[in-house]
Formats: sequence, C-alpha cells, structure tokens
Amino acid sequence: MKEKIKRFFIAAFQFLLNPRFLLCFGIGWIITNGWSYIMLGFGIFLEVQWMIAVATAYLAILWLPISPEKIITFGIAIALMKLLFKKKKKTLGI
Repeated sequence: MKEKIKRFFIAAFQFLLNPRFLLCFGIGWIITNGWSYIMLGFGIFLEVQWMIAVATAYLAILWLPISPEKIITFGIAIALMKLLFKKKKKTLGI
C-alpha cells in the first residue's frame, strides 16, 4: 500500500512539473483570471476607471471561497495539453 501511494505521488509530480503542462496551465490561467490582473495594472497605469472597475469586480468574485477557478484552470490546461501535444503519448499517459 505504501509503495502504491508513493508511485501515485511521483506520477502526480511528474505530471504537474512537466514543462508542457506548465505552459498549458499558464495559458489556462491567463484565460481564466490573468487577464483581470493585466487589465487592473493597465487601468491603474493609464487611469482608466472602467478597466479598474471591471477588473476589480472580477477579482472580488474570483477570491470568494466558492470560486471554482482552479478547477476550471486545470480543466483548460488538460484540454490544451491534449489539443497541442497529441503526439506526446508519454506525457498524456502520466
């Protein structure tokens, strides 16, 4: 049993620390909430009130405890990985 758990954690770390997965997770993060941080930065820098308001409202919703943002981000990352790296069977097999 102990060996089975150890193999599971090793496979999970190999999957999560894979450069291809990290790239897809970064893209998924930009899609789900990265845009709001970028918009907030530009809104503050350029002093555009509607950008600040939209980004702040989205971030307020995002930081609620019931926000499923990470689940959606992981789903997008796995879908992107399957779409972009179809021929990498070893990566998808983990």
